[in-house]
Amino acid sequence: MRRAVFPGSFDPITLGHYDIIERGLTLFDEVILAIGVNAEKKYMFSLEERKHFLEEAFKGESKIKVMTYKGLTVDFCKQQDANFILRGLRNPADFEFEKAIAHTNRKLTEIETVFLLTSSGKSYISSSIVRDVIRNNGDYTGLVPDTVRVKKI
Repeated sequence: MRRAVFPGSFDPITLGHYDIIERGLTLFDEVILAIGVNAEKKYMFSLEERKHFLEEAFKGESKIKVMTYKGLTVDFCKQQDANFILRGLRNPADFEFEKAIAHTNRKLTEIETVFLLTSSGKSYISSSIVRDVIRNNGDYTGLVPDTVRVKKI
């Protein structure tokens, strides 16, 4: 079985993430959406909310699992018997950053990293941009799947 882990904080999931996940489903028998837990990072959305956004976005898709993990992504991959890490690239800066991580992961294990370019119409979207739009009461709905709903305060 070709199983891939798509790790991220998904704070929140964006249409860019969604694009990579959908296209990854054509390459792998199973894709695990792995929400990394970092106690030192301050998130806009709780772990439960982020998990719910992902589960609702892919409800009914049998090839998707949503899980959380702590520690090294490669260790999580080994625990899940996944031989691939799926990553999306939006721009050259993403490539340089992700390349260094992929080389390190490859040094630690035999797990391969597979890069997909985000579709051009979504390459400008990032979670940090979405969070900024939300913080400033902008219309974020064209940047995220419909499952991402922000409660008005």
